[in-house]
Amino acid sequence: MLTLLGVAVVVVGFAARLNPLAVVVVAALVTGLCAGLPPLTVIAALGKAFNTNRLVTVALLVLPLIGVIERAGIQERARTVIARFKGLSPGPLLIGYLVFRQITAAIGLLSIGGHAQTVRPLIAPMAEAAAENRGPLPQETAYRIRAMASATENVGVFFGEDIFVAIGSILLMVGFLASSGLHLDPLQLSAWAIPTAICAFVIHGARLVLFDLKLRRLARETAE
Repeated sequence: MLTLLGVAVVVVGFAARLNPLAVVVVAALVTGLCAGLPPLTVIAALGKAFNTNRLVTVALLVLPLIGVIERAGIQERARTVIARFKGLSPGPLLIGYLVFRQITAAIGLLSIGGHAQTVRPLIAPMAEAAAENRGPLPQETAYRIRAMASATENVGVFFGEDIFVAIGSILLMVGFLASSGLHLDPLQLSAWAIPTAICAFVIHGARLVLFDLKLRRLARETAE
């Protein structure tokens, strides 16, 4: 039972908002030591796991590129493009992005979008510019638009990725069910994810419509 202390370390560390990487490493060391493993063996296991999954860190190479693009003015350019469409509002724009993310996630293109590489430099500024077409935008409203843009990314990916048969969550469920004696084809689970994705689109799409109506009402009140 002492090996479960590693779980307690993770819970306490995350609750205290400590560095996630440091918390995970300390939890692994605690678990290994409680299991009777030498410290060098635990460290070697961590190194082997990192080396095996090193391709996960390839995404970090994109961050400097995003920083350079933002410094070059991609947000301002996105605002300028959207400002030309006077009749466009944040609701339809974000609904279109929701459709795009669900479709791309359903065919396995998860990395084509994301908070860092798409929402922050493009989608959020475009949604803000669409709202500014009706008048000045208060800072609080701008934050709400950014939050809704991030939520659209989350909903689109979360409920779209399970349609893709080779996604990790589908393979995990197939493996777990197989270990319990229930043998299912990944395509069967993916097919049942389609109604969930449709419901998610309808619900979040309705939220975006209501949010857009609220922005319109605030713009009229501000103009008056």
